Amino acid sequence: MARVCQVTGRRPVSGHNVSHSNIKSKRRFLPNLQTKRFYFAEEDRWITLKLTTDAIRTINKNGLSTVVKELRAKGQKI
Repeated sequence: MARVCQVTGRRPVSGHNVSHSNIKSKRRFLPNLQTKRFYFAEEDRWITLKLTTDAIRTINKNGLSTVVKELRAKGQKI
């Protein structure tokens, strides 16, 4: 499964491990993804989303129905 947030679209980025002697080797910075279930009252069902913690805060702020409406406008199946 891809490590991508369904709301923000945040995905892994690449960078370097830097040693004390300044030798660089490749590494990945992974987003802080959480699998979270929300009760979607408009459709009377549970929705499972793979989200970053930032997206969970966005849902708490704006509401689940607004976020789901935006996702469906983008063409994502929920």
